[in-house]
Amino acid sequence: MLRTLQALPRQADWLAPLLAGFVTVLVGYTSSAAVVFEAARALGANSAQIASWLLALGVGMGVGALYLSIKYRAPINVAWSTPGAALLIAAAGDVSLAQATGAFLFSALLIWLCGVTGVFARLLEVIPQSLGAALLAGILLQFTLHAFELLPQAWTLLLPMLAVYLLMRRLQPRYAVVFSFAVGVLLSASQGTLRSELLSIQLATPVWVTPEFAWPVLLGVGLPLFLVTMASQNLPGVAALRGGGYPVPVSSLISTTGGLNLLLAPFGAFSLNLSAITAALCISPDAHPDPRKRYLASSFAGVLYLLLGVLGASVGALFMAFPRELVLGIAGIALLGSVGNGLHQALVDERQREPALLTFVVTASGVSLWGIGAAFWGIVLGALALLIQRR
Repeated sequence: MLRTLQALPRQADWLAPLLAGFVTVLVGYTSSAAVVFEAARALGANSAQIASWLLALGVGMGVGALYLSIKYRAPINVAWSTPGAALLIAAAGDVSLAQATGAFLFSALLIWLCGVTGVFARLLEVIPQSLGAALLAGILLQFTLHAFELLPQAWTLLLPMLAVYLLMRRLQPRYAVVFSFAVGVLLSASQGTLRSELLSIQLATPVWVTPEFAWPVLLGVGLPLFLVTMASQNLPGVAALRGGGYPVPVSSLISTTGGLNLLLAPFGAFSLNLSAITAALCISPDAHPDPRKRYLASSFAGVLYLLLGVLGASVGALFMAFPRELVLGIAGIALLGSVGNGLHQALVDERQREPALLTFVVTASGVSLWGIGAAFWGIVLGALALLIQRR
């Protein structure tokens, strides 16, 4: 379809990047908005606070994408951290919303410091990619397991969704999650579990949450959130841009996303980072045959993110109308690929395989010591095992 649009006269060559930007936002929301919604709900957020989360995230992603894309004339997308949202769900047991907000600020501060000091690349060298990938896979595994635990009581919904996902992964991988989600919505409506009375059109308003700073939460949630965001989002995002031929200034991008995150964290922006999942949609030649004009695709995506952010209350009401089995099911299905990629990257280097496996197992176990969550202990024990092995 994009190639057909690109064959139109030059006066209409903005149509292809517009469609690419629309698909970017569509895939981003349908593949992971359910994870974000469940993270907010797991931390005890009410409907107004959930709408504020979506408003803050939409504004942050929209402003970041517009500013960076236009400034550097490159297709730079800003996104929320889907693995970070999964981490919040896994750690939500004894963590209040105020304590989680403190962790958001702590993570955002570390990201901003990595940008302004220029230590991003050196910091990632300290933590091997295999351990970062294992940490990500362990976090996401917990969430996907929770989703598939619903199969016995919701198999008439989840099995068709899974079948459509697997079929579309063979035919049109980019839209597999979108079609699976559409089937889930249709089945929920036919089964009478879709609460349409909750649907409404309304604007979101920001809701301030005063942060609480508790060291166990900062170390058990804030630090892993920072590590996961940097290793699984910002690093692939930079790699995608450079692979597409855009030598962007990394420190400036990281400091910008970290600064936006700092400003918006008290309103629910748990993590803002360079896009890793949808980056290829705007970098692809399908977005525009001229690489110098592909920044229009990410700019259009930024405008759409702003619009959806303002309508955050409506988006929140939409997910409230969906049955919990649908929300958790589509989130678990959407994260399957990320779990597989994380495990592959974690175990591909034989020299680091055992430390990475230890990181994965400890993180996936959900163990908590002295109030500090499994993600922190997973990376600590994995790094210790790697250090002993090298010595």
